[in-house]
Amino acid sequence: MPLTPGRRRILCVCLDSPGETSFYRLSALRRLGHEVQAFNPWRYQPANPWFAALKIRYPVAPLVARVNRDLLRAVDEFRPDVVWFDKPIQFTRAPIESIKRTGAKTVCYIQDAPFGPRNDGCWYQFYKVYRLFDLHCLFRNADIPRYAQWGLPWIRIHLSFEPTVHYPPPPGWSDAQRTRGVSYVGSPYEERPQFLQALSDRYGLPVSISGPRWQRTLTPDVYSRLVTDEYLADDRYREAIWKSRINVSFVTKLNEEDIGHKSMEIAACQGFLLAVRTEGHQAVFEEDKEAVFFSDVEECAEKCRFYLDRPDPREAIAARGRDRAVRCGYDNDSQFRRVLERLDETEH
Repeated sequence: MPLTPGRRRILCVCLDSPGETSFYRLSALRRLGHEVQAFNPWRYQPANPWFAALKIRYPVAPLVARVNRDLLRAVDEFRPDVVWFDKPIQFTRAPIESIKRTGAKTVCYIQDAPFGPRNDGCWYQFYKVYRLFDLHCLFRNADIPRYAQWGLPWIRIHLSFEPTVHYPPPPGWSDAQRTRGVSYVGSPYEERPQFLQALSDRYGLPVSISGPRWQRTLTPDVYSRLVTDEYLADDRYREAIWKSRINVSFVTKLNEEDIGHKSMEIAACQGFLLAVRTEGHQAVFEEDKEAVFFSDVEECAEKCRFYLDRPDPREAIAARGRDRAVRCGYDNDSQFRRVLERLDETEH
């Protein structure tokens, strides 16, 4: 079943629920003109939360026998050219080797960092099979020397935005609609709770937080003052960016990130982006022209104070950031087109 440059049959092994970034990837592959079918391995998770956690940390037979068997059945029925594995932590060597024997190419797409210092506890099975894939999608510079040393095929791509979800506000949008001051939408990873609380309590800035699990890291009083919403997705997530004068973005250090995924999404939504200064962020956005950066809480507070009541420079920077994100192809469609083109190159 040779891989051809034209329309492909792609089996996407991923969570296919609307609102998930993996669902965005399914949509992008279909927009590129390919015939795409989803195989959702997460529907095999036990209903019992204790067994579900056990299966994630120790995905070994017989806990994963059925999902591996059914994947092969789906491959046999659909006969794909490409099997796109989205975070393949449940699959053993035998089915992947069987897929490769059909002539289908295998892509490994993982937004997390299985070889970084963060101990997610879910990579037991992945470590046994990662050398089998025909192409690895890498998002962080730290992974490049690893995969090069191992002699594995890879492509460096960006964490990307979904153009059907992440787009600018309606014409005429202004600070009259921006009810959030210094805004963060996301989870309380690493130093973020202390950082954002300092912006509020030490520097007196109007901080608004949306996201899950913040009650675990903030006192009830601080939580009630700063957290406005739990998890936000799709329309509500985009509208939170639109309603924010300043959108703060971090990187997860234990995940060895160079660029925050939210940075791409904020820019695509034409939100004013204030991101932690990294080599990755400086490579994808021009500082003080397409985004603004900070290195510590003091510099972040200084930038917030400067821009909060200056809508004209904020809107100009946000517009240039949006233009850069579109022009340079930081969207799903552009990034996945590059992945499939690289698969073509591995054929020759």
